[in-house]
Amino acid sequence: MQKNHIILFFVFCTLFIFNRSIFAQKVGVVLSGGGAGGACHVGVLKALEENNIPIDYITGTSIGALVGGLYASGYDIEEIEKIIISEKFISLTKGEIEKKYQYYYFKKEDDASWITLKVSFDSSLVTNIPTNIISSVPIDFEMLNYFSNSAAAAAYNFDSLFIPFRCVASDIENKQSVVFKKGELNEAVRASMTYPLFLKPIKVDGKILFDGGLYNNFPADVMNDHFNPDYFIGSVVTSINPKVDEENLYAQLRSMLVKNPDFSLKNHAGIIIKPWSDVGTFNFSSCKRLIDSGYTATIRQVDSIRKNIRTRRTKEEVAKKRKLFKSKYTEETIIEEIDIEGLNKNQQYYVKHLLDNHRKKQFSLESIKKGYFRLSEDNKIRSIFPTLMLNPQTGKYKLNLKMKREKDLFIQFGGNLSTRPISTGFVSAQYNYLSKVALSVYANGYFGRLNQSGLTKIRIDFPTKLPIYIEPLACISRWDYYSSSTLFYNFVQPAYLTQRDRFGDLTIGIPVGNKAKAMLAGGIAELDNVYYQIQNYNAKDTADRTIFKFNYANFEYEYNTLNRKLYASEGGYFDIKAKYINGEESYIPGNTANEVKKVDVPHQWAMVKAKFDGYLKPFKFFKVGILAEAVYSNQGLFLNYYSSVLSAPAFQPTPESKTLFLENFRAYKYAAGGGKMIFHPMKKMDIRVEAYVFQPYQAINNNTTTYQASLGKAFVDRYFIGMAALVYHTGLGPLSLAVNYYHGQQQPFTFLVHFGYTLFNRKSIE
Repeated sequence: MQKNHIILFFVFCTLFIFNRSIFAQKVGVVLSGGGAGGACHVGVLKALEENNIPIDYITGTSIGALVGGLYASGYDIEEIEKIIISEKFISLTKGEIEKKYQYYYFKKEDDASWITLKVSFDSSLVTNIPTNIISSVPIDFEMLNYFSNSAAAAAYNFDSLFIPFRCVASDIENKQSVVFKKGELNEAVRASMTYPLFLKPIKVDGKILFDGGLYNNFPADVMNDHFNPDYFIGSVVTSINPKVDEENLYAQLRSMLVKNPDFSLKNHAGIIIKPWSDVGTFNFSSCKRLIDSGYTATIRQVDSIRKNIRTRRTKEEVAKKRKLFKSKYTEETIIEEIDIEGLNKNQQYYVKHLLDNHRKKQFSLESIKKGYFRLSEDNKIRSIFPTLMLNPQTGKYKLNLKMKREKDLFIQFGGNLSTRPISTGFVSAQYNYLSKVALSVYANGYFGRLNQSGLTKIRIDFPTKLPIYIEPLACISRWDYYSSSTLFYNFVQPAYLTQRDRFGDLTIGIPVGNKAKAMLAGGIAELDNVYYQIQNYNAKDTADRTIFKFNYANFEYEYNTLNRKLYASEGGYFDIKAKYINGEESYIPGNTANEVKKVDVPHQWAMVKAKFDGYLKPFKFFKVGILAEAVYSNQGLFLNYYSSVLSAPAFQPTPESKTLFLENFRAYKYAAGGGKMIFHPMKKMDIRVEAYVFQPYQAINNNTTTYQASLGKAFVDRYFIGMAALVYHTGLGPLSLAVNYYHGQQQPFTFLVHFGYTLFNRKSIE
């Protein structure tokens, strides 16, 4: 009898010691950080599922937190893979808002700026340095979309997710890791993947948190402490810090910021899988290849894993469990309340009305998406971080927005540096004010031999059901086509032409969808042209002068999705403007003119101008652009040739043509257009070949004896413009080497090297 007891006791002890490995083994999967290489984790999970290896717990850091969080939230492998390899996900990693949600209404007019400094009056210069390279707005919203329902279904307890889950972030103030086991899942995952200087850090429970990989890039210890599984499966897609030397700044910074990771399992039973993941940290275009790498590396280890894990879980069992978890929540997320932190009461009024301009009491997360991204592009808003909290009584959510107002002052610098004397400096300043309405006070200045200009305007935005802005503006500029036309090889004496333009107007604008706006404007202007009508003049001669004082009204519709303000290669642009002008021309002759006394003549006309600029991408490294422009005007001739031409609409399709006075490419009625071939031999570099035809209805001709203007015969004259350019798009602006062709000029070919933007304040008569 005693012998039987001893045998039973021995069997019981044996079963107690080995039961976990024989009967009910628990498997924990640990996913490291590693940037884009973390796509390998998807392949690892895919291979484990296909081979019936159970996944009982998941811990992850950074990209491992994202992949692990998706799996723990009930997304199946096919859904996760579809997310990771999508163009949308690649755009998120670049901080780009989906094109259909980009909001042109808040976009300011294109100018020559290179850099923008944002300054608060109550802070030091150091605190005004940006903390992120890309916008976190799109990825923050998608995290909300990915994780809010599953977090609510788990009652905000990560142990109650489809798979119990942990992720880690880094508290840099206290130099320690922070482990998330409850709360808003989107907030936890976002904190874990906040790569320093790439994404804006977020504050959770009063702590500023960064990427978990700074202090714990392989949270096997978290897996052990929180779940204590029987078997560990680790997926490692990063390496120890590179060796530090005096020439490698990246290695120096990484060594200062990142603690060398420990990729061991600390004597725990398990296996480490190391897929090929040798891609750039932010190179998410290789995700499909990386997923395959993770899958292949895991398949190679499957036999070893099977030897150590007796438990099996079929895909059908996993799918059943996943379906049961997802049945706890509905697919549509209904929001019944909005709570805003970080703004005062009046500022909250502006935000809520702009966010929900339909004034609904309840709305879905998808329906608010348009308003959310519209709000994020308002330059009075600095940052938004969203979370959702379920109200268990109603089954609906409260949307919490942690917001910060934008800095008080924007200062911009830029311009254009050129081999021709058209170099221009640019500086601007903008003051921002936010209350129940938003206000921006803006001023800029251009200074160079070609153009000196100053502009000031005030924009007031009203968050009404149909958003509307009012913008009074004043501008003064001077154009010197004579001084700026001189080349270092001066074959041709340019005409002496200077133009002073002064105007003020009031614009009222409204959005038309997300990509366009409509504007109604009216104003007064004075155009002062000084010129010689003869080629041979001397310092004692006095120039002729035409002053045109007028008032105007115009309506304009503008659509814009172009990817760049100069040398665009994607998107489209369409603008149509109807303008009425009524004024008086005053001609004051110089001593070389035929006239001897001042002459005043009234003028009035209507003009319609339309422009289209669009791009197609038939092949990966090749794009095609189409430009079309047309003007119809009943404008009459002025008193002489130069005053007539200077007041005529101009066709300026290339960057250099915007800096030249090209008489042959000006007319009161014309149609023009052409094509662009754009090759991309390498990232950020374009080879552009452009060719255009300008067809005036009637050319403006010059009688060199009387200096009078006359209109030519219909459709007789025709001129061409061409450009071949090599363009490199730097972080500040484009660097271009171009050969240009202007048909009908005495010197038709020009060579131009420039860095920056040949963009200027608009003219009153345009």
